[in-house]
Amino acid sequence: MVTSSSRTVEGRDETDWDAQVRAARKRGNSLRLGRVVAKAAGVSLLLFFTLFPVYFMLVSAFSESATSGGGALLPTSFTFENFRYVLVEANFLLYLRNSLTVAAITVAIACVLAMLAAVAVGRFRFRFRTAVLVLVLVVQMVPLEALVIPLFIQVRDLQMLNTVLGLAVAYVALSLPLAIWMMRGFVAAVPKEVEEAAYIDGASWPQMFWKVLFPLVAPGLVATAIFSFIVAWNEFVLAMTFMTQSENYTVAVGLRQFFGQYANDWGHVMAASTIITIPVMVFFILVQRWLVAGLVQGAVKG
Repeated sequence: MVTSSSRTVEGRDETDWDAQVRAARKRGNSLRLGRVVAKAAGVSLLLFFTLFPVYFMLVSAFSESATSGGGALLPTSFTFENFRYVLVEANFLLYLRNSLTVAAITVAIACVLAMLAAVAVGRFRFRFRTAVLVLVLVVQMVPLEALVIPLFIQVRDLQMLNTVLGLAVAYVALSLPLAIWMMRGFVAAVPKEVEEAAYIDGASWPQMFWKVLFPLVAPGLVATAIFSFIVAWNEFVLAMTFMTQSENYTVAVGLRQFFGQYANDWGHVMAASTIITIPVMVFFILVQRWLVAGLVQGAVKG
């Protein structure tokens, strides 16, 4: 009898233990499910706030109901009339050409100067080298509003007002400080032994630069090009200040014509905004592979 009672008690203890384990597992599963739901809700909310402006822009651009009273939240009628008006009657193709020209000049000059300056401060030792680097960083911290008048005076003295080249020179001045710092990290990440090996093999400095150093820092150059392109494409204050003739407007300034004193033509505004977004997206898609490689390399070695 005593043995039977002991087995019964032990059996009950084992049954209770199994029940507690199952209950703990259920609580754990519930907690994990709750965390998954919370994370999914947070991601969904973030995606909503991120993608809703894009949705609103596209729906309003292709909708006839996007009038001066406001944009369209829900798609109603589908039309290309807003795009036709913007491109043909509003002369937006000219503004696109001006912006693409300014951006191309800015990217080309900024990348070349940033590459050469990064090699100079990253590889050569000269007097006031640290002071030059600090000065470049300080220039980057100066607000744009404080640079408008000095840049305007310099461009005016060079007789480049109302010219695409003058605006591109101003954009190079804006993007060059950060571009130099970005490229300096990539140049510094390349071991000097690689360059020394090229010299031992009989390569001259130009050969070492193009065949050894340049391929290694190319991802950083792509990241610098994207930064300079975005600066030149989206900037408004300098373009509005330097360009007084409508045939020299960029897309940022040309977009202003659809905003009136008492009402805004939201259909045309959103169509123009969609057109402005397309070149940036295309440029990013074309170079995203090198951009990701450059950012990862800079994060690991920079």
